[in-house]
Amino acid sequence: MSSPNKPWPGVIRRYASFLPVTDQTPVITLHEGNTPLIPVPRFVEKIGGKFDLFLKYEALNPTCSFKDRGMTLAVSKAAERGAKVVVCASTGNTSASAAAYAARAGMQSVVLLPKGKIALGKMAQALMYGAKAISIDGNFDDALRIVRELGETGIAEVVNSVNPVRIEGQKTAAFEICDVLGDGPDFHFLPVGNAGNITAYWRGFKEYANAGLSDTLPKMMGWQAAGAAPLVLGHPVEKPETVATAIRIGNPASWDGAMNAASESGGSIRSVTDEQILEAYALLARTEGIFVEPACAAPLAGLILATRAGEIPAGSLITATMTGHGLKDPDTAIRVSGIVPIEVAATKEAVLGALGL
Repeated sequence: MSSPNKPWPGVIRRYASFLPVTDQTPVITLHEGNTPLIPVPRFVEKIGGKFDLFLKYEALNPTCSFKDRGMTLAVSKAAERGAKVVVCASTGNTSASAAAYAARAGMQSVVLLPKGKIALGKMAQALMYGAKAISIDGNFDDALRIVRELGETGIAEVVNSVNPVRIEGQKTAAFEICDVLGDGPDFHFLPVGNAGNITAYWRGFKEYANAGLSDTLPKMMGWQAAGAAPLVLGHPVEKPETVATAIRIGNPASWDGAMNAASESGGSIRSVTDEQILEAYALLARTEGIFVEPACAAPLAGLILATRAGEIPAGSLITATMTGHGLKDPDTAIRVSGIVPIEVAATKEAVLGALGL
């Protein structure tokens, strides 16, 4: 952690010895990283757990998602190579992050979005940062295919997680977890969409252990939405569907990395329904005051299932990645809350009456 007199420098400068950078790499940073690891005992009690759970709250990155960790590195390396344009396919968070870091670097960003499949909070960010947004009549996988083809032309630098330095940046979250806890956790739960995060965290935990900075390697527990669960099914899903837009992906770019992370760690990749996701989403907000985007609730729903199945030994130390802020998808939050403001006259008596007092 940074001292009060020395501001946090961002993940590249903090973890440079673990990253593919040199003194010649221009560091394009918004001082991402250093996000809190929040204990959630009330949530654990509510689900009947006998373990300690800490949430890596990536919503407090500059664009309110974990994507900033990989994007600072991707855009910095693009700048090092002299790139003027960056391009990505996105269901939301990547577009917001790419646009922000491109703006910071003085570059143009281009984002391809699946038509009608992006949360408004994320769209608003990308547009405000100056991205050229193109909505395609297809899903994320179609958008990523086109982006790969654009990358091959040399016109633009691709900053999706098919760019290997994205994974390198994202692994720094695992370093931070170990720095705070003094070791690795017993289990790490996280959502799986394009599968870059589970690949990155596992790499990070292994590298810290190999460097003698931690002793415990966690079991990696990845969770997909049932309507977008290609890794669980064992084949791509042509038309993925889930309320959790951030993981609505049918053919993950980091497929092999994710499967290796699960098998090497002794963990697993499984799925939960949208109903289970939304129940966990609301439960976290109402028990702990932590508001996350729906995709974050997939691993929490998975943890509930694993707890009920007796898969989590008492006394375990568990961490879970909360990938993005709840305000990324305000429409879902309003719908799930089920609460409509009560309209009354502008008097104290009317308010007391509405409260039943």
